[in-house]
Amino acid sequence: VCQDYIYDKDMEQIAKEEQRKAWKLQGRSSHLPLRRCVGEKYSTWEPTKRELELLRHNPKRRRITTNCTIGLRGLINLGNTCFMNCIVQALTHTPLLRDFFLSDRHKCEMQSNSCLVCEMSQLFQEFYSGHRSPHIPFRLLHLVWTHARHLAGYEQQDAHEFLIAALDVLHRHCKGDDNGKKANNPNNCSCIIDQIFTGGLQSDVTCQVCHGVSTTIDPFWDISLDLPGSSTPFWPLSPGGDGSTLNGESHLSGATTLTDCLRRFTRPEHLGSSAKIKCSGCHSYQESTKQLTMKKLPIVACFHLKRFEHSAKLRRKITTYVSFPLELDMTPFMASSKESRMNGQYQQSVDVFNNDNKYSLFAVVNHQGTLESGHYTTFIRQHKDQWFKCDDAIITKASIKDVLDSEGYLLFYHKQFLEYE
Repeated sequence: VCQDYIYDKDMEQIAKEEQRKAWKLQGRSSHLPLRRCVGEKYSTWEPTKRELELLRHNPKRRRITTNCTIGLRGLINLGNTCFMNCIVQALTHTPLLRDFFLSDRHKCEMQSNSCLVCEMSQLFQEFYSGHRSPHIPFRLLHLVWTHARHLAGYEQQDAHEFLIAALDVLHRHCKGDDNGKKANNPNNCSCIIDQIFTGGLQSDVTCQVCHGVSTTIDPFWDISLDLPGSSTPFWPLSPGGDGSTLNGESHLSGATTLTDCLRRFTRPEHLGSSAKIKCSGCHSYQESTKQLTMKKLPIVACFHLKRFEHSAKLRRKITTYVSFPLELDMTPFMASSKESRMNGQYQQSVDVFNNDNKYSLFAVVNHQGTLESGHYTTFIRQHKDQWFKCDDAIITKASIKDVLDSEGYLLFYHKQFLEYE
């Protein structure tokens, strides 16, 4: 009569039950137990009677406030394991990864005692439990030794190498693949690791005779950047010679910037007469130029500054200072921006509304010391403009200046659309 809607609890309950049955029927497979159904939709958590009782007796809730330290926890060094601790700190403060694990999205398809994703899930529970005492990551170390044998033992390892090995094992274990035997195309993988970290790198090889272009696109988890001071010549043009201040980085101090390193990475490179390629247009071997650009940007971009040089002649650490910004615009390095690029100089199109290529810094891994004996620490961003230094078991407050003045070995940026107050 009054055209109002009637909310009926019983009807609501029946609808939920029927929906759940339908999901299970869709996903049922002869060899899969019911709880692992492929078509089973992720259902939200609902408290049981016992849990409701507990909530009633414990009315205090955790609220994330600006001065809140929940999520900050030191890690005990188990004997030269700072390389692992610093990466764990960066991963546990990666926004989407944190959201994934804290909402209990991982459904294990392996034995849980050998699954690195299950251990990572446990680690997030430990970090966000509110406990203040340092955590002892012995299970994580054991799993790393088991699944990435080249990192086993108590020698100091490379943090970058550990990051790539950890992402690889997590990627495999997300799919229930223990030994990497399942053939998969990383471009089409939908696991949480690839959703967050995988980008696409476009390589254009141009024939110098017919100017035909051969294009390939490869997936990447990180970008390794050469530095001035290494044995490879860095920059034929004077840094910032065009007078621009891209990404807010000026060259007043003469310091190399992250943008310089990215310009060098994406500039056309002449492949000499010793590296001729067979041109499909000329049907013969010709000299060519090669240029790398970003076809698809990942949600989290990790930049690896190549500070450790290993060659036949020498092994050394490059300590060149590279300034990096809090906010980074990757638009000039996109394949789509290539047309407006001339000889390594960029015309920046000002698009205030396009934030899709803009990034915010949220973690910096640093290496102190020499190649033989060094130590890793991490700066992590807890809230906007709130930074902390993680040095194994010790966590101290840091200023933005501390972060930006640090040497920088691994720089983690996430897309700005993840920014929320």
